[in-house]
Amino acid sequence: MEKINLFWFRRDLRVDDNRGLFEALNAGLPVVPLFIFDPAILTQFPDPNDARLTFIHQCLSEVDQEFRRYNSSLQVYSSSPEVVFGRLATKYSIQSVFVNTDYEPSAISRDQKVEKLLQSKGIEFLSFKDQVVFHHDEVVKADGKPYTVFTPYSRKWKEKLASGDIPFYDSKKLLYGLKHLSSDYFPELQEIGYKVQSIRFPERSFDQSLIENYAQTRDFPAENGTSRLGIHLRFGTISIRKLTLFAQQYSAVFLNELIWRNFYMDILWHFPHVAVKPFKPAWENIPWRNNETEFECWCAGQTGYPLVDAGMRELNQTGYMHNRVRMIVASFLTKHLLIEWRWGETYFASKLHDYELASNNGGWQWASGSGCDAAPYFRVFSPDLQTKKFDHQFKYIRKWVPEYDTAAYPKPIVDHAFARLRAIETYRKALK
Repeated sequence: MEKINLFWFRRDLRVDDNRGLFEALNAGLPVVPLFIFDPAILTQFPDPNDARLTFIHQCLSEVDQEFRRYNSSLQVYSSSPEVVFGRLATKYSIQSVFVNTDYEPSAISRDQKVEKLLQSKGIEFLSFKDQVVFHHDEVVKADGKPYTVFTPYSRKWKEKLASGDIPFYDSKKLLYGLKHLSSDYFPELQEIGYKVQSIRFPERSFDQSLIENYAQTRDFPAENGTSRLGIHLRFGTISIRKLTLFAQQYSAVFLNELIWRNFYMDILWHFPHVAVKPFKPAWENIPWRNNETEFECWCAGQTGYPLVDAGMRELNQTGYMHNRVRMIVASFLTKHLLIEWRWGETYFASKLHDYELASNNGGWQWASGSGCDAAPYFRVFSPDLQTKKFDHQFKYIRKWVPEYDTAAYPKPIVDHAFARLRAIETYRKALK
């Protein structure tokens, strides 16, 4: 039987500059590419209308079409990875399985199980850095300990970037190394239990003008001032290496946002407890109010604070929310309403098309004060002041809250001055 290698697509749904795919194709054996709809992951997407599955399916279709030009195809399975690889090990003579590293705790656990299974069958499991520019222990303090404050981390990150070139892995030019397959089956989305959504996703192209003006426009939600590349970074449909080089050339501020993404991934790697607990243990002592009625008002965009409501309605209707507004609605939930950050984090995870555990978790813990290098507990955003600074003409608010300034718009569910003092006092007592 002919020896082959496998490449397992996960959060890297592209053909170009794909490190793991490059390594597989460069290893000297024919390569069978595959993707697995893992039921354990699909449970995180209980809504059959979740547009993220449409996005994934579209990306897989593009990859499959690219492979068919080489008389191959993307092998798509719907089962647990262990079952899939167990079956493949009986069908093929496999030397190695190549992947790109995933840093989330559940992914690490999954990969450990798969690696153990493969090793029992004499098959190598080879994992490569692709989601980030630097990982694991590449950006650490002089004593080898991880950074927990962003500024010195970013300084070291930039020093490391300046000291070497960012590699490019020309995986697209090696596709002749794909195994010729007779199989032409590619499942429809409905077969996996989801409905195709007629939604236009953000372009994956790099807009030079937008990035050059990013520092001036990024905080104003009514403007087209952000890249909207989050969903592409989440599912790996663009190369973080290419985007970093682009940012390095055109915007230090945009580059800093990419470093924040890398920082939170490193935090999740070194401190995996943050996935379910506060980075700072003392935050477990805060007596959250967790009022379910107020939470429902926040979710629905019916708090009586127009900038907060505009953000939540944008999220509910589009699967996206402007980053400045994300901070404002998170601060409002955790400080004004004293509702635990995990409630908001979970809601965002269910709605955001660009949801990514490390960044979402990091952002929520930053807003609540429980995270590393977080906003201090006594910093409570004033929605009115934020509106004056970032939406003073009410363009964003009127787009998403058309009944604003009419009798149909609800009164504020809490007074800002009262809520601010209540939050500061509650935090102060719990953290002393």
